[in-house]
Amino acid sequence: MKRREFLTALGGTVLAGGACAMGVKFLTDLKYEAVQIDKFGDRGLKRGMVIDLTKCAEGCTDCIDACRTENNVYANAEGEKTGETQWDIHWIRKVKVHRESAAGAEEREVLVLCNHCDHPPCAQVCPVQATYQREDGAVIVDHHRCIGCRYCMIACPYSARFFNYRDDGEWPNKKRPKRSHGVAESCTLCVHRLDNGLEPACVEACREKGNDAIAVGDLNDPESNVSAKIAKGGATRLREDLGTEPKVYYVGL
Repeated sequence: MKRREFLTALGGTVLAGGACAMGVKFLTDLKYEAVQIDKFGDRGLKRGMVIDLTKCAEGCTDCIDACRTENNVYANAEGEKTGETQWDIHWIRKVKVHRESAAGAEEREVLVLCNHCDHPPCAQVCPVQATYQREDGAVIVDHHRCIGCRYCMIACPYSARFFNYRDDGEWPNKKRPKRSHGVAESCTLCVHRLDNGLEPACVEACREKGNDAIAVGDLNDPESNVSAKIAKGGATRLREDLGTEPKVYYVGL
């Protein structure tokens, strides 16, 4: 398909509101073969995360605070006062989950973040390939390519993508580049730290607190910390039925 024909077809689906879903499917089909390749198998590094909710202290936000400090992801004070939550970005956040059990209704705090799926829907729908998957499995947004269409936000089944609406001016952590506004973003698994032999900011903060509730490691290595935790049994993933193959596991969910 020529570029002009592609833009004409895409414009038609946008103008026809009822056909918008067809436009997204078209883009998904177009990129499916490029995204859904087996990059891991039995070879190479495949990073994943295990969150042990039995060790996660209720009300504790150390991992969230560490993520904000490391990546300059700060809550907007004005938004917190006025309720304009669209200004707030949470690469990792705690949500309340209600569960029915034999003992009755139960409420639990659960950490939610990008699941760095093996088959990421966000990458499949991106029309400019701004969202991509690294060889180690981390799903990243290239802010230089992102056009701000927000298809990825709609496609993410974990509501783990956010849109940076505005420029926050100064950024405290000068070791990290300034975040771009007008683009989508999400947890990067702190690959900039992992590539330098350091733990992700959330993992380090949790370990220093003494909880050891979050672990990141190689899912392809049966001797790794995450594989050992999963092998003990009881580890589950969110929305496994969707076939996205999320790489974030929960213990005690």
